[in-house]
Amino acid sequence: MMTPPSHWNSRGPAAIALLPLSALWGLASWWRRASARPLRASIPVICVGNLSVGGTGKTPIVAWLYEQLTERGWHPAILTRGYGGKLAGPLWVDGSIHDAAACGDEPLMLADGVLGEGRNVMVARDRKAGAKAITASGKFDLIIMDDGLQNPHLYKDVSIGVFDGSAGAGNGWLIPAGPLRTRLRHGMKMLDMIVVNGADETGLNALIPPDIASFEARLRPDIMVGEQLAGKSLLAFAGIGRPARFFDSVEAAGGVIVHQLAFADHHPYSQHDLTRLQEDAQRLGADLITTQKDWVRLPAEWRSQIAVLPVSLELDDNDRMLAMLEAYLAAASDNREAGAG
Repeated sequence: MMTPPSHWNSRGPAAIALLPLSALWGLASWWRRASARPLRASIPVICVGNLSVGGTGKTPIVAWLYEQLTERGWHPAILTRGYGGKLAGPLWVDGSIHDAAACGDEPLMLADGVLGEGRNVMVARDRKAGAKAITASGKFDLIIMDDGLQNPHLYKDVSIGVFDGSAGAGNGWLIPAGPLRTRLRHGMKMLDMIVVNGADETGLNALIPPDIASFEARLRPDIMVGEQLAGKSLLAFAGIGRPARFFDSVEAAGGVIVHQLAFADHHPYSQHDLTRLQEDAQRLGADLITTQKDWVRLPAEWRSQIAVLPVSLELDDNDRMLAMLEAYLAAASDNREAGAG
């Protein structure tokens, strides 16, 4: 995935020149929606996605929802496309036999779970086929879909849009003139809830309709790892949508970054990349550190040599959000029972 271009943040000459292509993007998106016949799965579907291109922190939100709803008695499965993986699926992710090249980095990270208990993660480029495989197992009563807001082939009972607080909606224009996958006004109508990851630095909150519940979230570094990093010299590197967020987390945990490198999102690390990183770290007297998402993409022989900083989601009003979610899910279940009757 490419690094977001600078013209996405303003309505300057470069963005204006691309508006005709944005019009074509909008037309193609409309036709895709209009011609689709979405499958309504036999169990509710929560979709967590972006209205824009680029990292917003949605995957930690998917993990948080899985943990929170499991604690409340639900039996969820995570459905994801598996961006960057060569296997089309449907397949259940197993970290003991799959690597990032096979199923993508985010599915592997999600499947790790917590306290040694892995999450149930299904990779399927065809979301309808993935949903059918999940429901056919008979083990689950809920699907949490990581990304896919613009995918018209699977019906969503609840749609949660995630925005990065530092980027917002960019210049408000469609790809390629801007970062939006769909026009903001139309995209907002698709959403039941919005999560803003980090402080709102662009005035996004003023654009959110009053009838859509909005929540503020932030990523907190793991306390135990943070204690080990305190005062330590580090060479930090990351290939994620918003590398600056990771660098800030390292410093918030007490680490001293003496050098930092940002790679493209989902960057496949070569032996040359890693050897050069190691040489730079040795020259600077620093230890290497990266994100969970990057760490799962590393060759096995390199993982013991590179530290990882886990982060967890902290929501400003999690009880209210979960209560609203369960109300939506109860209504979705009632509608299915009524339809079956």
